[in-house]
Amino acid sequence: MPDVYNTIAEAAPDMVEQVADVLEVRAGDAKQKDMLASYLSEIEFPSEARVVEIGCGTGPVSRQLANWPNVGKVVGIDPSTIFLNKARELGNQLTNLTFREGDAHQLPLADDEFDVAIFHTTLCHLTSPETALKEAHRILRPGGWVAIFDGDYASTTFGTDDLDPLQICAESFRASFIHDSWLARRTPELAQRIGFKVHSFRSHGYTETTSPDYMLTIVDRGADALATSGQIGEALAGALKAEARRRVEMGQFFGYINYTSLIAKNLE
Repeated sequence: MPDVYNTIAEAAPDMVEQVADVLEVRAGDAKQKDMLASYLSEIEFPSEARVVEIGCGTGPVSRQLANWPNVGKVVGIDPSTIFLNKARELGNQLTNLTFREGDAHQLPLADDEFDVAIFHTTLCHLTSPETALKEAHRILRPGGWVAIFDGDYASTTFGTDDLDPLQICAESFRASFIHDSWLARRTPELAQRIGFKVHSFRSHGYTETTSPDYMLTIVDRGADALATSGQIGEALAGALKAEARRRVEMGQFFGYINYTSLIAKNLE
């Protein structure tokens, strides 16, 4: 199956609504909030900074940016009208935050318009991440900053032993929801090729065990994708979901994804 995020503007409304809920669940997780704050703290936001989030989804990161020190204006860009309607609803109290429909490969923004551009778990879903980074380079002023935060989804695991049956859910999730599971490992080389100077590149381990709200969505989506494709039956998909929850009850659940953050400067 193709990455649903890659074609989110054409996806069925019920699928988009499901993904929208997942985005908010993930954003509400304390560890996810810590990772966001950690990499944002490395950016030298100028006073009244103009910031764009490319691939904003329902807008949780854009909302955080609107309250970040020195930020004057935030624009969230996404191709999905359903995501954007939700983003506007959730961010309607923030007067310095707006949302616009647009494609990361061809941003509806002027040259040198922004001080900071953020890709938060966006590039791994794109057909041409290089084109998107070129667009970010174009709309950033000289000396502007780009931040790329992405899952190293090749590291996604639920396994606690060899041949763990839950691992198939991780592999199915990668195949169905991630265009390039290995992209995070190549972002420094990609950014440098576009013309950015890398300031930092760090890893952020993310583990859920006792309260795996987000990781359970990965189990469920992976199992559902296998059933939808006909690779397994609904009974087995249900059994995989039930096994994940049994492990939570027994204190045996383990879910892990490594994330990476890259902070770079536009030198032109």
